[in-house]
Amino acid sequence: MIAGLLHAIRLGRAGFVFAREGVFALVDPAALPPPARLGLRLARLVERRRAGTRSDRLTAALTRLGPTYVKLGQFLSTRPDVVGPLIARDLESLQDKVPPFDQATAEAIVAETLGEPVASAFIAFGPPIAAASIAQVHKARVRDGDIERDVAVKILRPQVADRFRADLADYYFAAHLAERLVPASRRLKPLGIVDTLARSMAIELDLRLEAAAASEMAERTKDDPGFRVPSVDWNRTGRSVLTTEWIDGLKLGDRAGLDAAGIDARALGQIVIQSFLRHALRDGFFHADMHQGNLFADRDGNLVAVDFGIMGRIGPKERRFLAEILLGFITKQYRRVAEVHFEAGYVPAHHSIDEFAQAIRAIGEPIHSRTADQISMAKLLSLLFEVTAIFDMKTRTELILLQKTMVVVEGVARSLDPRLDIWTSSEPVVREWITRNLGPVGRIEEAGAGVREVGRVIAEAPALLSRAAMLSERIDELTREGFVLAPDSLKGIGEAEARRNRSSTVALWIIAALLAANLIWG
Repeated sequence: MIAGLLHAIRLGRAGFVFAREGVFALVDPAALPPPARLGLRLARLVERRRAGTRSDRLTAALTRLGPTYVKLGQFLSTRPDVVGPLIARDLESLQDKVPPFDQATAEAIVAETLGEPVASAFIAFGPPIAAASIAQVHKARVRDGDIERDVAVKILRPQVADRFRADLADYYFAAHLAERLVPASRRLKPLGIVDTLARSMAIELDLRLEAAAASEMAERTKDDPGFRVPSVDWNRTGRSVLTTEWIDGLKLGDRAGLDAAGIDARALGQIVIQSFLRHALRDGFFHADMHQGNLFADRDGNLVAVDFGIMGRIGPKERRFLAEILLGFITKQYRRVAEVHFEAGYVPAHHSIDEFAQAIRAIGEPIHSRTADQISMAKLLSLLFEVTAIFDMKTRTELILLQKTMVVVEGVARSLDPRLDIWTSSEPVVREWITRNLGPVGRIEEAGAGVREVGRVIAEAPALLSRAAMLSERIDELTREGFVLAPDSLKGIGEAEARRNRSSTVALWIIAALLAANLIWG
C-alpha cells in the first residue's frame, strides 16, 4: 500500500512536469472519453505560457525528469506503433547531454572498479571530454610493456543504477495499472514495453556487456571493407568502467573537417548504408544507435563506430524477410514481396496474397517514377508497415528497431551525400546475401544442416528409447501394485490436513463470535 502511494506520488510529479511543459497540448481531446477530456483541460491550467515547437516541449519535459525518462523517450521513438509517428519523430531529436560529474568522483569509481589506483592503471588520466545521462568519457594514456597508447575511458555516473531502478518500478506500477483499468491498452503491451526498456537498461548499466558487444562486432566485421570497431582493453574494464582504443578521427557531422582532411564524403555515405545492411543481413547483429555522434571517420577514410550499448539482433527468418522485400522492390517483383510476408507468418493466411500484392504495388510504383535522391528506403519501410497493419500484421519489435535504425542510417548517409542513390548502394549487399543464402550454396548448406540434425536425433535415439522403456515399465508396475506413497509423504499430507482443519476451526469460531456480537449489540 505504501509502495503504491510512493509510486503514485512520483508519477504525479512526472505528470505535473509534463503539464507544466505543455506536453498535454499535443494530445487530441477528440480521441479521449469525456472523463479524460476533463482531466486534460485541468492539466492544461498549469501549462507554462511560452513559445516552442512540439519537439521542444517533449524534450524539455523528459530532460527535466532525468536520465530514465530521457532513455524512455529515446526508446519510444523506436515505437511509432505505440506513440504514433508524429511523436516518434519528435522524440528522435531528444539529446542525451548533461554536465559532467567531477574528476575526483570519476577517478574514485575507476579505482574501485579496477581494484587499483588510477595512477597504477594509467600513466595519464584527463578530464571528461563528453558526458551523457548514464556515463561520461575521459581521454587517458596507458603503458603496456614498452608501448604507450591513448585510450578512451567510459565511466558510469554515480548512483545512476539506483535512479533507474526506482523509475523503472514506477513504470511497472503504471503499466500494471493501465492494463487493469484500461483493457484497450493491453493491445500495446505496456508491461512488455517496460520489460524491453528494463533489459536494455540492464545492458547499458553494465559496461562489461557493452564491451562484449563491441568485441563481438569487431570479430564479425574484421574483414569488412571501410569499417572498423575500436578494440577493448579488457584489463582496464569492469562493471562501471569501459576502456577502449582511442579513435583519432572526425565526427561524421563535421562536413567541413572531412573536406579539409581530404576524406571522400560520398564514399563514406555509401559505406554507412552498406555496412549497416551487411551487419543486419549477414550477421543478424547490428549497431542500433548509428547517429552521427557515434560514427567517426579515421584518417584513411574508414567508418569507425563507437558506443555499443544498444544493439539489435534479428534471426534468419527476419534476415530473409528484409533481403527479399528490398530486392523485390528494387526489381518490381511485388507479388514476391507479398509472398515473403505470408511465408514468414507476418500476415495471417486468411488474407489474399493478390490483394496484399496490390497494396505493395501502390507503395512500390511511385518509387520508380522518381529520381534516386527522392527515394527514401526508410519511408518505404514505414509505408510498408502501415499497409501490413491493414492486413492484421502483428507488431514485431525486432523489425521496428531495424526500421528505426535504417531511418537514422539513411539520414546520416544523405547528410554526407544528399544525392546518394540508396537503392544502388544497397543492391550489391542485398543481392550478395540472396545469392549466398538462397542460391545453390545456401541450399547445400541448409541441406547439410538438416542432415546434421537428423544425425543428432539418430545418435540420441538409443538413449531416448531406453528412457521410454524404463518409463513404460514403471507405469506398468504402478498399475499392477497400486500407487504407493513413501512414509514421509504420508506424514506431510497428514500434517497439511491437520493445519487445514485447525484453520477451518478458527475461522468457524471467528464467524460465531461475530454473529454473537451482532445479536448482543443489534
